[in-house]
Amino acid sequence: MVKICCIGAGYVGGPTMAVIALKCPSVEVAVVDISKSRIAAWNSDQLPIYEPGLDDVVKQCRGKNLFFSTDVEKHVYEADIVFVSVNTPTKTRGLGAGKAADLTYWESAARMIADVSKSDKIVVEKSTVPVKTAEAIEKILTHNAKGIQFQILSNPEFLAEGTAIQDLFNPDRVLIGGRETPEGQKAIQKLKDVYAQWVPGERILTTNLWSAELSKLAANAFLAQRISSVNAMSALCEATGANVKQVSFAVGTDTRIGPKFLNASVGFGGSCFQKDILNLVYICECNGLPEVAEYWKQVIKINDYQKSRFVNRVVSSMFNTVANKKIAILGFAFKKDTGDTRETPAIDVCKGLLGDKARLSIYDPQVTEDQIQRDLWMNKFDWDHPIHLQPTSPTTEKKVSVVWDAYEATKDADGVCILTEWDEFKSLDYQRMYDNMRKPAFVFDGRNVVDDDKLREIGFIVYSIGKPLDPWLKDMPAVA
Repeated sequence: MVKICCIGAGYVGGPTMAVIALKCPSVEVAVVDISKSRIAAWNSDQLPIYEPGLDDVVKQCRGKNLFFSTDVEKHVYEADIVFVSVNTPTKTRGLGAGKAADLTYWESAARMIADVSKSDKIVVEKSTVPVKTAEAIEKILTHNAKGIQFQILSNPEFLAEGTAIQDLFNPDRVLIGGRETPEGQKAIQKLKDVYAQWVPGERILTTNLWSAELSKLAANAFLAQRISSVNAMSALCEATGANVKQVSFAVGTDTRIGPKFLNASVGFGGSCFQKDILNLVYICECNGLPEVAEYWKQVIKINDYQKSRFVNRVVSSMFNTVANKKIAILGFAFKKDTGDTRETPAIDVCKGLLGDKARLSIYDPQVTEDQIQRDLWMNKFDWDHPIHLQPTSPTTEKKVSVVWDAYEATKDADGVCILTEWDEFKSLDYQRMYDNMRKPAFVFDGRNVVDDDKLREIGFIVYSIGKPLDPWLKDMPAVA
């Protein structure tokens, strides 16, 4: 029986290993983590992450050929294939601060693998890592190998949160990068045999190590670039009276471009896009390519501009101040169908409104009050460290209340900001909401989920990103 161990029980490791266990009943899969609370959650009825379909997969396999454990060394020792899916946060100090990936957790995992291994192993990079990480990890393993052979593979994940289980069941492609040596090719084949139990052979791509590592960064950079492109157009649409939904639909019908990732919004979020682009920028700078680095920097600059533009639109529309006004925030996760708040645009929007002394009432169907409070006072990049190493909250933000109902959030509010495209926000009773708000009542739709005309008929002043401006807003400056 092939034994697989995955170090790191997070958004990537947990779902990926659960699906491998489901699709490969002859493979024993252990997911290990030093966080006792996280492993306890994986072994409970309340999993530590929300992902549609994940509960069913875990329940079918847990205790049979899928195990969650804090005994990291035991399972690494027993494994034939070790996936490493640990945090790779952006460095906050020292060389490359603010751009380079911090490989501290990766390095300590590699040293531990070398220490406990008594048999040959395949070590698989599953975290998003900078190009040439495999080379560094290979050096650590070989210098501490004690006669044991290690083969390093890069197997980047291309999951989209909210559809991760479907993405794993039916992937566009599985990418495996390895050394172009007989041993490297043998290791690639062994991992390929695991995926081939449910993924068609033509969808399993093999490359060299560096191509696999760079493909992940490039894919995320291209996706983020599309979002920033349509968001840049949304600003122009507002200025000219065009409708960004119509423009993006017309552009997306071109088969060379396609319709995906062309929805204008308050900005992109998630654990990967910004981090991977910063990483790409740093790699370009280190390799003497400043023009290329500058090109990718613009993707993040437009994303930051879009968030600050949204805040400025809220403040300027409401008589140029939101001090002591109640603003309802609908949605805090970075997108629908996930509870993940990493790099969510809601953080910067909320901080911008709090900076103008607004009072916020926040509702998200999947994000806890504790998580929201942590996100609002944590420093940039702190979120990407394991939870037990994150700073603990000194105080809760006094001007923020978190509620479990959209109508409670909007009661007596001056304005509503929609920051996540949860389906339930499309079918809310906006008449009821309007009746219980202070007037004039504003809706700022950062995800283009509401029917602007219907809301205007009710009496709302509506701002939707990239759409023709409400007469009320036309004389208001978009950028302070």
